[in-house]
Amino acid sequence: MIRSSRRTGDWRGVWAVALALLVAACSPVDAAREVPTAPSATQAADASKSAVHPISGLQIAEVTVVSGGKRFPFKTELALSREAQTRGLMFREALADDEAMLFPNDSPQMRSFWMKNTPISLDIIFIGPDRRITNIATAVPYSLDSVPSESEVIAVFEIRGGLAQELGIKPGDSVEWELP
Repeated sequence: MIRSSRRTGDWRGVWAVALALLVAACSPVDAAREVPTAPSATQAADASKSAVHPISGLQIAEVTVVSGGKRFPFKTELALSREAQTRGLMFREALADDEAMLFPNDSPQMRSFWMKNTPISLDIIFIGPDRRITNIATAVPYSLDSVPSESEVIAVFEIRGGLAQELGIKPGDSVEWELP
């Protein structure tokens, strides 16, 4: 009997220690000891790489147009898959002045776009292998007319219709971006 009581007591001791450790592990951290830190440049870059657009679900990256010494940054949806490139900005009701979509190619090629199911006007900016704008076309909503590049391009960049002219963006300007 004495042995039996000792064993029960031993288990109670183990459970008491385990419970004390569990309580300590789950206790709130003393806020006074926490030192807030700003995210590092790497953490900020990683956060921007993981940002996705709330409507399209596409990854967002910064694309910058450099025109006449001015820099115009855009929060840009990346249409990286064939499906994303086919859908583009279809059914979108608005595009803010700092928003865009980029359609990169694997290699330089002629590109052509239309506005099927697209209710907003867009500037379609064709970007050559040297990352300079080759031509810009303003496409009207719902048009099925083809809007072609004038030469082989490595990407197509879409912004709100008329914005290129308002900002002074023109052929020959450079476009900067990094893909994930």
